[in-house]
Amino acid sequence: MDKNQIKSILESLLFINEKPLELKELCETLSLSKKDIETAANELISDYQSRDSGICVVKVAGGYQMCSAPNNEEWVKKMYRERSKQKLSIAALECLAIVAYKQPITKMEIEAIRGVNVDGVAKNLVDFGLIKIAGRKEVVGRPFIYITTRKFLEYFGLDCLKDLPKLEEFIELAKEDKVIQELTEPLFKNPEITQEEIKEKSEIKNIETQTNNSVDTQK
Repeated sequence: MDKNQIKSILESLLFINEKPLELKELCETLSLSKKDIETAANELISDYQSRDSGICVVKVAGGYQMCSAPNNEEWVKKMYRERSKQKLSIAALECLAIVAYKQPITKMEIEAIRGVNVDGVAKNLVDFGLIKIAGRKEVVGRPFIYITTRKFLEYFGLDCLKDLPKLEEFIELAKEDKVIQELTEPLFKNPEITQEEIKEKSEIKNIETQTNNSVDTQK
C-alpha cells in the first residue's frame, strides 16, 4: 500500500466518523504501524492547510478528526446557533470549568467554589458524559471525586488536558465576553485556590452557620 493510498483511506475513515478515531483503531483497521498512520495523518493535515480548505484534520483526544476550518467558525456558529444554545446551561459550563481546572475534585469542593448546590448539575454532566466518578477521596465520609472524560476533550476540541487555556487567558477573554466571565468568575476570582483551602473555607462556613444557629436559639 503506497503513501497516497494510505492517505486516501484515512481521509475516508475520518470523513464518515463524527468522533475522533484513535491511533490504535486506525492501525488495526489498516494493518499498519503507528508511525505509518501518524506520517499519513500529518501529511493529510498539511494538505488541507496548504490549499486553505474549509475542512481540516486535527488531533483530538489522542486521535484524529475531520472538522470545519477554524477560520469559518463564525459562519458555522451562525447556522447552528440555536442548536448550540441548547447543549449546556451556564450553570453546567461553570461546574464543568471547575472540574476541568481543579480535578480530581469532590462535590463539596465544587459547591465551596460556586456557593450553591450542584447535585443536579453534576448529575447532568455525568449523564452527558463530560465528567465521571473516578473513585472516592480518602477523607471522612469518603466522598466521590470527579474528573473530566475523553468526551470532554472531544467536545472542546482538545488533544489532552494540557491544552486547556490558562486561567489568565480566560480572564483576558472575560473582559470582552460577558458570557465567558459568567462561566469562569468563580475560578479566576482566585485562580491559585487549592483544594485544601476550599475544604478549610467550607469548614469555617459550617462552623459559622452552627454558631449563628446556636445564638439564635439562645435568643
